[in-house]
Amino acid sequence: MSDGPETDYDIEIWKVKKLIKALEAARGNATSMISLIMPPHDQISRVTKMLDVESGTASNIKSRVNRQSVLGAITSAQQRLKLYNKVPLNGLVLYTGIIVTDDGKEKKVTIDFEPFKPINTSLYRCDNKFHTEALNELLESDDKFGFIVMDGNGTLFGTLSGSTRDVLHKFTVDLPKKHGRGGQSALRFARLRVEKRHNYVRKTAELATQFFIDPTTSKSNVSGLILAGSADFKTELSQSDMFDPRLKAKILNVVDVSYGGENGFNQANNLSSEIFANLKFVQEKRLMGKYFELISQDIRKCVYGVEDTLKSLEMGAVEILIVWENLDINRYVLKHNTTGEIIFKHLNKDQEADQSNFRDSDTNAELEVQEKMSLLEWFANEYKKFGCTLEFVTNKSQEGSMFCNANSFGGIGGILRYQLDIRSFDDLSDDEETYESD
Repeated sequence: MSDGPETDYDIEIWKVKKLIKALEAARGNATSMISLIMPPHDQISRVTKMLDVESGTASNIKSRVNRQSVLGAITSAQQRLKLYNKVPLNGLVLYTGIIVTDDGKEKKVTIDFEPFKPINTSLYRCDNKFHTEALNELLESDDKFGFIVMDGNGTLFGTLSGSTRDVLHKFTVDLPKKHGRGGQSALRFARLRVEKRHNYVRKTAELATQFFIDPTTSKSNVSGLILAGSADFKTELSQSDMFDPRLKAKILNVVDVSYGGENGFNQANNLSSEIFANLKFVQEKRLMGKYFELISQDIRKCVYGVEDTLKSLEMGAVEILIVWENLDINRYVLKHNTTGEIIFKHLNKDQEADQSNFRDSDTNAELEVQEKMSLLEWFANEYKKFGCTLEFVTNKSQEGSMFCNANSFGGIGGILRYQLDIRSFDDLSDDEETYESD
């Protein structure tokens, strides 16, 4: 299961995906939409001067409407940059301009934020759309994978994170061949050969622990481990009692490569690329597998559906909150115009079209919308208050598809800390109401 930092990272990824989707859908009538990205260590003064030059150039545009649109967007960018004394640690992303809404009206939009990790791109573009290509860099996985490339000539230890490969250490070894020279006992030669191979495997296992186990936490510092080589040493290492059990649990793949050293490292990386791409998918299948297993056991340690999940959250019973990353439900804060009572409702598209959901069921009085927010966004902002972790899932796996189906689980549920029959609380609430009315 994900711990806190990993969960936060997944939420930041989800927020960027949501932002990219919204920005890509936005369109303007003219070149009035500015995309501006400043990498770390860039200078606000440099970009301000550049915008001054762009403003002077835009003043010469012949079309009055186009000229005013461009100048308005540049002015908005200049005003927003005044809020910053320097470029934030991870860089600065700014989108501003006038977009056309679905009902044909024009709306001024300004979005500026510091990315959750460094964005090493410099961009300025004035167009009739926002340019989000650079934001896709933020979606690349930061997971670090360890490599041990081991053959009869030596061993290389390396890591891969995103597109960055690092060689941590490599050493060579001189092992005796299978056939010895004359005048030497065959048994003695065989014993020496086995002993040297054993020592070679031991040394590799010890160095693996040194490089891939964090001494401060006593846990692996990589998300997965790839063993590679052209001989059977890699298999021998993976099965050896000398190899740390904490690292054995992290082995994702054992691959045959034609070379040792850095060439073998590159080859092992290429052969394992599909495994890296599927890692998130595998983690999701494992989570959903546990969820459905608990449901099949009928021990009341799972909950699903919007209302039941929210009730369990408020009780602090949810350990892992699971939601579909494309869940299309909005959270409404409604106010009764007569009594002033505040009511919370969670509605999908069909329910939003039904006006009875915005009226009091008893008096038919209209309920005023105080706030409307995506339920997913509300979860992303509030989940820590309920003491749970938040996991986003897709509908790509069979289990995920079943979970996200609106007619079954509805794309929202949770694994509970303890057994809980949420229906018994509904019955209790009904009894209390009946008792009071009597």
